[in-house]
Amino acid sequence: MAIAPENPSALIRVAHMLADAVRPITLQHFRQSGLTAENKHSTGFDPVTIADRDAERVMRDILAAERPSDGILGEEFDDITGTSGLTWVLDPIDGTRGFISGTPTWGVLIAVSDENGPLFGLIDQPYIGERFVGGFDLAEVVGPQGTAHLRTAAPRTLAEATVLTTFPEVGTAAEMHAFQAVSGKARLTRYGMDCYGYALVATGQVDLVIEAGLNPYDIHAPIAVVQAAGGIVTDWTGGPAHRGGRAIAAANPQIHAEALALVQSVINA
Repeated sequence: MAIAPENPSALIRVAHMLADAVRPITLQHFRQSGLTAENKHSTGFDPVTIADRDAERVMRDILAAERPSDGILGEEFDDITGTSGLTWVLDPIDGTRGFISGTPTWGVLIAVSDENGPLFGLIDQPYIGERFVGGFDLAEVVGPQGTAHLRTAAPRTLAEATVLTTFPEVGTAAEMHAFQAVSGKARLTRYGMDCYGYALVATGQVDLVIEAGLNPYDIHAPIAVVQAAGGIVTDWTGGPAHRGGRAIAAANPQIHAEALALVQSVINA
């Protein structure tokens, strides 16, 4: 993956600036009794809150001042096409359902990407105070226990593995059955982690995250963090995952290959 044609420290600085700016905005509304959520879709439940919108507005304002030539792809507002070849991919609150439920597994996702995918990504959890970063030779988490290097888990069999996904239904019926083919062989399956699941892959706590129905802003930052920590993230064909859709994030190539073969055996049946 190509390195941006400039000093990466400038991009890293802006990424942290964005994350620092939105921490107090999200925390102002988290676990507050007056918080309301609108449903963005007429079918199902896809909530958005004032925290989502205010956080993304602030990030866009900072980028307009600091990086006016870069593009922006965010969840809540229209895309901006830049001229630099770089795009900031923003999800102000990944896991709004968790946010409005009071669970601390939502996060702020920030990535800077070129046409081939993310160059640098950041997963920030304001309430816990953890920030996971990956890219430009960085792979670390900063949190209540200090700073630690990120490293994914060593290879082990699927029978020994822990696998995560956000929703038990995963996506379509076929996608759900494909996930179940993996989870049925795993030692432990957990649900509801949103972006925090990818952070746990990067820390070496879990082996796999398997999801479907993703948007690009859901996956760019997780890709950067997991891959910087030594993991692998692809779609369900083994190709690039940064355009969204189906994704497998794995701690290592061995367990990725095992999971990929299982989901393909169901999807292609």
